[in-house]
Amino acid sequence: MNIGIANDHRGLITKQKLTKFLEKKGYNVVNYGTDSTDSVDYPDYAEKLCHGIQNEEIHLGIVICGTGIGMSIACNKVKGIRCAKVSDHIEAKLSRQHNDANVIAISSNTAMFEVKDIVDAFITTNFSNDERHQNRIDKIKTLEENN
Repeated sequence: MNIGIANDHRGLITKQKLTKFLEKKGYNVVNYGTDSTDSVDYPDYAEKLCHGIQNEEIHLGIVICGTGIGMSIACNKVKGIRCAKVSDHIEAKLSRQHNDANVIAISSNTAMFEVKDIVDAFITTNFSNDERHQNRIDKIKTLEENN
């Protein structure tokens, strides 16, 4: 499975540690983020990762910035992206089961053991295919198309 990671300057260290963790687990990690601590504009990197999903270069994406909020907002402006800003493994799991999220946003202030738990839950959980959840996702898609 190809996993994309995008980060701004504040997410660099988390990205580096997370990349090693994922590669040890056998995932192919595609880097869409900055490799510098120089200040950058996070929407540029969020957009690159989202295009990776649209172009089917990656299956799932992880974005990391100071709070995770800015990256989440940027990702959700891109057609076909459902990005959830998550703070724990339960939210990560439910974002996949209920919302079929294809990207999660994480704060760079999150402890690394929690980041690993969050990412594990996100990657290993599938969409439930429950009709009520699919109906809601379909409504989100309609919103996206009509606005």
